[in-house]
Amino acid sequence: MKRVAIVALCALAPLMAKDYKSAIESPDATKILQKDKLPPPKHYKMPKQCITTDPLAIARGRYMFHNLNGKKAKTKPPKGLAKYVIVNGKKKPKQYGNCVACHNIEGAKGPGNVGPDLHNYKKHFIDSGVRSYQYVYQQIADARVHVPKTHMTINLTTKLFTPQEICEIASYVVSKKKEK
Repeated sequence: MKRVAIVALCALAPLMAKDYKSAIESPDATKILQKDKLPPPKHYKMPKQCITTDPLAIARGRYMFHNLNGKKAKTKPPKGLAKYVIVNGKKKPKQYGNCVACHNIEGAKGPGNVGPDLHNYKKHFIDSGVRSYQYVYQQIADARVHVPKTHMTINLTTKLFTPQEICEIASYVVSKKKEK
């Protein structure tokens, strides 16, 4: 039945329109593409006292790391985070990082096989001097500065996260995790 209706519409369209172009919707994609175009990579300076051992800040970082958005989050967010935010007067699910979609880390439940493995990050990278806290902050804020063709989300430049939220995610990444 659907096929007959589609064929009938296709046959009638030329009769109802002056030409085929007016019968087919063809929006100007230029404006859409410009709106979706990312701004250029941006260097960020990590705020003072950004990396912390505060358990609540690390808990918020962990929560953002392991969840995609508030609507689908299975557990209650820690104090200072909400499942929903008000945007332009409307209640919307808070967008989190879902970092486990690409990164593996202690306690991760996700594919985690696209981005670098973050197990024992502080021990392997910070304590060894290979990376700095500033590097971790920058990678989460806008990884294109160090890896121009990255597929990682551009978190601070696009305002997906605030500088404080980036600090909390970075604090979680470099924190010592309990072995289970």
